[in-house]
Amino acid sequence: MDLDIASVARLTGVTSRTLRHYDAIGLLSPAWTGHDGRRHYGETELLRLQHILVLRELDVPLETVASIVDTDDPTLTAALMRDHHVALLAQRDRFAALAETVERTLTRLEKGLPMTTDEMFDGFDHERYEPEARERWGDDAVARSNAAWKGMSPEAQRAHAAEHEAVAEALARLAAADADPASDEVQALVTRHHAWVSLFWTPGREAYAGLGRMYVDDPRFRANYDEHGDGTAELLRDAIAVYAEGLPE
Repeated sequence: MDLDIASVARLTGVTSRTLRHYDAIGLLSPAWTGHDGRRHYGETELLRLQHILVLRELDVPLETVASIVDTDDPTLTAALMRDHHVALLAQRDRFAALAETVERTLTRLEKGLPMTTDEMFDGFDHERYEPEARERWGDDAVARSNAAWKGMSPEAQRAHAAEHEAVAEALARLAAADADPASDEVQALVTRHHAWVSLFWTPGREAYAGLGRMYVDDPRFRANYDEHGDGTAELLRDAIAVYAEGLPE
């Protein structure tokens, strides 16, 4: 088995640039390199690439990927792959449940049938980010937040989600207009945002400013806001920094 870099790129969907990057950082070296500089990969390298791509599908950071795939023990490698297989099967089952939820929603929308909130959100992983939240803000804060959410009626939960969407959409319009983060209009929206957050946890000056920075620094949160319009996350961060100055420690 001998595939050049272009063939591997076509086969896997991984760009040649990414493959060269993997080589540069020592994650995946080619079996050999031709006189023309073209990298070539054999079965060993392709199996390693498969392992890398499985880990990337599971959102494992590159630095952690390297420590996993660098083991020279075939038994350990097989055990790790078995764990990854279990994780992928769990992910498959979760997406299958989500697909069924969407299908039921479409049926009810098309036929005008009612749908309970439990049915509406069946299959969503509500605890996916809980370990990270506990690390960031502590067990007590997460426990209070979970209790507050569970204590809300379905109507209140929908209203809470709708308020966040309304604030984000309004911020997006102001971001498109290059609004001043300190302007009254923007600060009014941040006041609503702080109230929205405070339903579960009331952040002080530094905590709220840190939350604003996270909205930009964390790609997941940035994408969540910028889907409403480019620059929304940055406007919210800058506006929060202004608003936070008036909060107690």
